[in-house]
Amino acid sequence: MSLSFRRASLASLGLAFGLSALSLSALMAQETKPAQPEAAAPAAAPVDPNAVVATINGEKLTEADLALAEGELSQQFQQLPPEQRRAAALSAAIEIRVMAKKAVDSGLDKDADFQRRMAFLQQRALHGEVVEKEVVNKVTDADVRARYDQEIANTPPVNEIHARHILVKTKEEAEAIIKQLDGGADFQKLANEHTSDPSGKSNGGDLGWFGPGQMVPEFDKAAFALDVGKYSKEPVQSQFGWHVIKVEDKRAKQPPAFDDVKDQAKQAVIRDKYFAMVKELRGAAKVEIPDAKLKAAVDTLESGK
Repeated sequence: MSLSFRRASLASLGLAFGLSALSLSALMAQETKPAQPEAAAPAAAPVDPNAVVATINGEKLTEADLALAEGELSQQFQQLPPEQRRAAALSAAIEIRVMAKKAVDSGLDKDADFQRRMAFLQQRALHGEVVEKEVVNKVTDADVRARYDQEIANTPPVNEIHARHILVKTKEEAEAIIKQLDGGADFQKLANEHTSDPSGKSNGGDLGWFGPGQMVPEFDKAAFALDVGKYSKEPVQSQFGWHVIKVEDKRAKQPPAFDDVKDQAKQAVIRDKYFAMVKELRGAAKVEIPDAKLKAAVDTLESGK
């Protein structure tokens, strides 16, 4: 990702953070897949940012200009093969230059609406520069690790269970299976013979390990109420049918490893530092909103940040 594109993205951080309640705590409660190693990309040859790649009406277009175009227009080029993106970016940059010259020659740059839009875009770009230089670039590895440790410390311990089940269509079928279990029948064998859950017909109804809330409520409540080695003495009904459940084991759920969630932890640190800066600057600024209804709406929105 080019630096220019990252700056454009950072310009939207206020809106993104305002509308998204980013929480590492929520992530801690979810199962995390191990990160897959990525193949190392070959090192790119150094590029001189001042090297000229084209001239348009005598004006130079440099590698730095082209990189900016590639970054700003990356969404438009994402469907193109990588080898075509550079040419597409250069073509777009040339198109923009010639059209911009026509706009200036026509006096469109003097239009009041255009000047207001340019002022806003400049302010937005400056906003992104402050976020990048004063927030993102000042986040340290120690900050990220501290946030991870804080979230781990603040996350209540959660148990997860290893369970099996036998799913049948009627309560009577489930009661008959429980009666066989009471008589000493093997749970796994009965599951292979009777369960209507396709995934459980060859593994004794094994559901693996799962935590609270991962199953439908009725199943979840019954399963977590059982002791290790016990099975449900009454059929458990859910939207899928009637279950007989057996708990094989219980354990404390392990939190995700730091390397698996460090990117999310970094985003949480950036969010907090960003809002701390906004709060400080807004507190020092004199902001007046004459429309009482609009002011109330803004206050309500910002109170949730």
